[in-house]
Amino acid sequence: MTTWTLPEPADFQWKMKPPESARTNFHLLPNDSFELTIEHDPIKGVTPKMLDWWFRNIGGDMVYQGKTYSRYRVWHPIDHIHWALAAPAPDGSVGQGSEFHIVEAFNANMDWLIDSIEHVEKLDETGIRLVLRKLGTEVFRLEHWFEPHPEGTLYRSRMQVGAENTFGMLIFQPLVRPFIFTEEMGYAWLKHNIEEVGNFEFFLPELYEREVLSAPAPVAAQG
Repeated sequence: MTTWTLPEPADFQWKMKPPESARTNFHLLPNDSFELTIEHDPIKGVTPKMLDWWFRNIGGDMVYQGKTYSRYRVWHPIDHIHWALAAPAPDGSVGQGSEFHIVEAFNANMDWLIDSIEHVEKLDETGIRLVLRKLGTEVFRLEHWFEPHPEGTLYRSRMQVGAENTFGMLIFQPLVRPFIFTEEMGYAWLKHNIEEVGNFEFFLPELYEREVLSAPAPVAAQG
């Protein structure tokens, strides 16, 4: 197991969106799995097409405010630690069928560290869905929906931690989840996700313009 440390925060002079900018809900489902939902404030200047591109191109570095940073760190300059492509999709791409290795600490609290490899069950311009399975049973699901909006994108999120079956009720929820995802972490995730989704406004339009819209057209191969 890698021992992770939290990097020094990058000070971009951002004012991240507060929890009250979104509508949130946190409640227990019938078998005591957690369900967390967020209706985010519209993301201004960011389209669903940009978001689809971002999740396919989240790896590597970028230049921001004159310096080079990990793209994942720019997305949340306080809580994010590491992102890697654990496995590509069957066709070799980054997208549906890929495995993402995600490491982050909600509210920069290493007691709330997440280090998981999640399966990309869906990725397109309507949203992304990440799933984690243990012993063949789904124990984590995170879905984000993207909808066009006059200002940019309406972004909705739903996280479920736990399994709505006998394994979840008898084993995962009572015996495992308390050690990997507490109720306090759930509330911390709500704040974290509101911040990272809001942060798209600060960097993604510029990055997309530079790397997609203004990128030189590929040179055709000479036969």
